[in-house]
Amino acid sequence: MSKIFTAIILVGILTANVFSQDRTHSFTLSKTDFLLDGQPLQIISGEMHPARIPAEYWRQRIRMAKAMGCNTIAAYIFWNYHESEPGKFDFQTGNHNIAQFFRIVQEEGLWLILRPGPYVCAEWEFGGLPSWLLKIPDIKVRCMDPRYIEAVERYIKALARQVKDLQVTKGGPILMVQVENEYGSYGNDRQYMKTVQEMWKKNGIEVPFYTADGATPFMLEAGSLPDAAIGLDPAASASGFDQATKANPNVPSFCSELYPGWLTHWGEKWQRPDTANLIKEVKWLMDNKKSFNFYVIHGGTNFGYWAGANAFSPTQYQPDVTSYDYDAPINEMGQATPKFEALRNLLAKYQPSNKKLPQIPAPLPVIEIPEIQLKASASVWDNLPDASYTPQPKPMEMFDQKGGFILYRTNLIGHKKGKLRITELHDYATIFVDGKYVGKLDRCKGENMIELPASTTATPRLDILVEGMGRINFAEYMIDRKGITERVSLNGMTLMNWQVYNLPLDETYLNQLKFSAAEPVRQGNFFKGEFELTTIGDTYLDVSQWEKGIVWINGHNLGRYWNIGPQKQLYCPAPWLKKGKNELVIFDLHQLKGQPVKGVRSME
Repeated sequence: MSKIFTAIILVGILTANVFSQDRTHSFTLSKTDFLLDGQPLQIISGEMHPARIPAEYWRQRIRMAKAMGCNTIAAYIFWNYHESEPGKFDFQTGNHNIAQFFRIVQEEGLWLILRPGPYVCAEWEFGGLPSWLLKIPDIKVRCMDPRYIEAVERYIKALARQVKDLQVTKGGPILMVQVENEYGSYGNDRQYMKTVQEMWKKNGIEVPFYTADGATPFMLEAGSLPDAAIGLDPAASASGFDQATKANPNVPSFCSELYPGWLTHWGEKWQRPDTANLIKEVKWLMDNKKSFNFYVIHGGTNFGYWAGANAFSPTQYQPDVTSYDYDAPINEMGQATPKFEALRNLLAKYQPSNKKLPQIPAPLPVIEIPEIQLKASASVWDNLPDASYTPQPKPMEMFDQKGGFILYRTNLIGHKKGKLRITELHDYATIFVDGKYVGKLDRCKGENMIELPASTTATPRLDILVEGMGRINFAEYMIDRKGITERVSLNGMTLMNWQVYNLPLDETYLNQLKFSAAEPVRQGNFFKGEFELTTIGDTYLDVSQWEKGIVWINGHNLGRYWNIGPQKQLYCPAPWLKKGKNELVIFDLHQLKGQPVKGVRSME
């Protein structure tokens, strides 16, 4: 980078609001630098995702990033979060209102990097792609499949309408737009990459583009574009940047994902990477005036059914936990961590003598909640919707269901006991014969067979209740339909003639449940409790005495829990609580008796 760097706007942007609605800027690419109004700009970015943060907290999280030393926010936009059904978009309600998020970024004096996909990875359900694509039996994604491209074009048109007036050339905060994401790790259809880029241009995006890939020759060759800056995931040494220069010497490169933390799957220990090495990497980037983006500075939460999964072989499946804390500098509650303090102290050293970083915002209120008793219950078996018929099981996407649970029911004719095999179970099943619990099968463990006991009835009823967990969000096994995706056999005999019950366990379903004080008699139950609050604040609901299921607070889905850990507490933001009466509902796949739940100040 040019030596005039010290005379330019880098640090000023950190502390001063330089924006106004009628002031436009130019942002361009030289061979080595990002140029803001013709002068080199070192981007120090912190990533956070509007969909993972209650909208009421957006400004506080952005201010925290600025106080740590960032001059830019990077944001993934999740296609499936905004187009729930083909052609049905939501860019207005709650934390779907991304234009408002971008305006807050601008009001707080920061720039913005837009990461709109259509594919994003992000440990998010299906990498941001809509599950309704999977209703097409032979769909191919992230390529020139015309059915996929048609859907992508509709999404890009809709999103561009929301953001095109927020580019720096229009007086907004958006500096750059990413094309796809880490495409060189997935495929080599360069026409597809060019097509996506041209769609953005056609729909009014005029700021520079960039791509993001691993710093390896084959990924950069397959994933980069001739006129787009090169993002490196990650790069904090000369060797990575040298690879980018070799791939394309005519555009600048930057570290588009620098990892302060890492993701965690169910059944693992919490991932908590070393801070000392991170500080070393950031120091190298600052000393060498390289732009970079903390992925993530604040992770937030995979509320609802939005957590993704990994799989690096056909038999491997690793679903992500509900928390996206990520061991990030700003934790799930928006609090500064020791990692935050260490990074802030380092970045403060690069301020000019007459500038200081902003004060760290005061922590938001946190509360404890005494034990809540869940006394009422409702059985899923007493709350089944109308059934659909299918000769053999089909995945939930074929029944227009996005997530949650799905029940498959048939009667056993011929073989009535023995080895039951579910081919391609996605992802977790509880099995019942004549209403009696037999056991569970877990895709994470590669389980697909269970022994059915003998029954005294002539044609025993077989029920298979399947939970679809996160769709795979990375690499080659992304086509990940949910439910029973192939077939069911008993002692080798294929079982036919199924009744299928859609159980999305969404707000509509929840509101129709009929609770009573009766004790549950078989697994698969909702439990409800009420509690009073005189003050509200953030808390973690401790569900460590429960086995596997979902939690709702006042109708808001806090996400999944599972006793295999490591997560035993679910983040409950204050805006979802109320002074006065509150309602807690838990669906548990295994428990027959409700256990107490309490609100605690931190997660184990």
